[in-house]
This record gives sequence, structure tokens and C-alpha cells, in this order.
Amino acid sequence: MWAQTILGPFTCARIEVETPGDADVADGQVLLRVLAAGICGSDLPMFRSGSDTPIAGYPLHEVAGEVVISRDPTLPVGAKVVGWATAHNAAAEYAVVDGSGLLAYDETLKPVEAIVLQPLACVIAAVREQLSAVAGATVAVLGLGPIGMLFAHVLKNSGARSVTGVDRVDRSDLAAAFGLDEVVTMSGARWVAGLGETRPEIVVEAVGHQVGTFDDAIRAVADRGRVLYYGIPDDAVYPLPMEVFLRKNATLSAGYTRDKRTALAAAAAYLDAHPDLAGRYVTHVRPMDDLQGAFELANRPAKSQLKIVLVTE
Repeated sequence: MWAQTILGPFTCARIEVETPGDADVADGQVLLRVLAAGICGSDLPMFRSGSDTPIAGYPLHEVAGEVVISRDPTLPVGAKVVGWATAHNAAAEYAVVDGSGLLAYDETLKPVEAIVLQPLACVIAAVREQLSAVAGATVAVLGLGPIGMLFAHVLKNSGARSVTGVDRVDRSDLAAAFGLDEVVTMSGARWVAGLGETRPEIVVEAVGHQVGTFDDAIRAVADRGRVLYYGIPDDAVYPLPMEVFLRKNATLSAGYTRDKRTALAAAAAYLDAHPDLAGRYVTHVRPMDDLQGAFELANRPAKSQLKIVLVTE
């Protein structure tokens, strides 16, 4: 089969490898014929750093596909499913995937639409499990990339009184569609420096991969406020401005999506209630053979650019 992979820093290539068969699919797993895959912000450090050895399908984990071999009794052959490619192997013709991270989706959705359920599941799980009570709160989202914009949409539709988005890329053209009441086009540090006594009751850090915006979130939140750290950490230890945090009586939470199928089901219900979301969220569609070009695009955030999806046909 064909597969895309990362050969070195900023370098993708197509390779040919043996097609997985029955012996490669363990109990609880399925073999998917990949239909679509999305680029997540957490994939970008892998694109930038490269890989020591070529791994078929690496590094994409957002996947939609058709089951061709199943060792999961809940996912029959022929089912169209979406979710996590657990081995980060979705950039390929076929992928062996854990069934527990997949959900059969409504086939009235195109694969390029269904792929939205995976990042949406992550956001919904984080809001419900880490923040719970959102109604009536003032919220700020640091980082308005694809995941940050989903946070804005979900938080506003969960009853947040107002949602402010902060990013160095101008997202004002997408504000109304994603529930943003205010868009601040500057760095988090500069925004925090200009805050007065009125501060957000909830701050979501949706940038990740460095410590600066984590510090911004702690300093920005109101007294007795809540900070959700959602961005993926690149460092094992993050410095916490403890004096600031303590004096605010603030709460910090973080986490990842554990019950993936339940989260995907919640995302499917949410998308059904907001059918325009997928079309607004997916702004660029590229053929899987152009993984290089798709990553180069994703690596340069730009106005009107959100989710980039790759398709196999």
C-alpha cells in the first residue's frame, strides 16, 4: 500500500509498504481504508522535528475511514467510522486502529465533514469534564487556531455570557460564526498587560507547546477564576507563577480525552444541532499525496484558515 510519512525536519514523502492483513489486527482493533485525515496542531512539532525512521502514515491521528477488517464486535466491516488513529498512522491507504477510539458516523456526512467530530469530541469532553459550569461566565480563549475556535463555539453554546479570543492572527472575520464576542489581535502577554480589574472568570489556554501562554492564562484570570490548560505540553515541567495563582484563589485543570467513543457520540449530537459548523471549520481540503503542502500551510497560520483536511479520493 502507499503511505505518507515524515523523513526529516519539514520533509514529507510517499513510501510503499506491505498492506496490513488479518494477522496485523489484534482483538479490539480494526483495519481502516482511510478516507480522510485532519492535521492537528499537535502534529506540527513532529513535522518540524522530523523522524529518525520512516513510519507509515505518521504523524496524523485524526481519521475517518471504512472498516475492512474488524476485531471489534461493535464495528462491523463496511462501517464508516471516525476518531483516533492511535498509532498516529492516518496518512496512509490503510491503518490499523484501536476500535475504542472510533465511532460509526452518520453516512449522510461526507468524510471531510465527519473528521470534524474528532477535535470536536476533544473540546466537548474538556468543557464538560474540566469546566462543567460555564453558563453565565465570562471566558477568554488564548489561541484561535482550529482547536481554540472550537472552544469558543462550544463555550458560547454552553451558555457563556461572553467569549473573548486572543491570537496574533486576526480572526475577526470568523468571530460571529464561532461565538466570539470580542477578538483581540495581539500576543497573550500584551493582552494581559493591558487588562484592568475586569478579568475573565474562565481562561482556556489553547496554544500549547511552550510555557509563555500558560503564564499568560494564570495572570489573566479573575480572582476565584478557573484556568483550563488544554494545549499539548512540549516540556515535562512548566513553571507556575505560584504567588499570583495563590493570591487569586484560582483553580487550574488539565486533561485529555479518555472515554473517546462517548466523547465522539457527544460531538455527533452537537454537530447535528449545529449543521453549519463543519463547513465553516474545514477551510482547506488537500489530496493525501500533498501532505507536504498541507503541513506547510498548517505551519503558517493565516486569516480565514482553520482546519486542513486530507482526502484519499
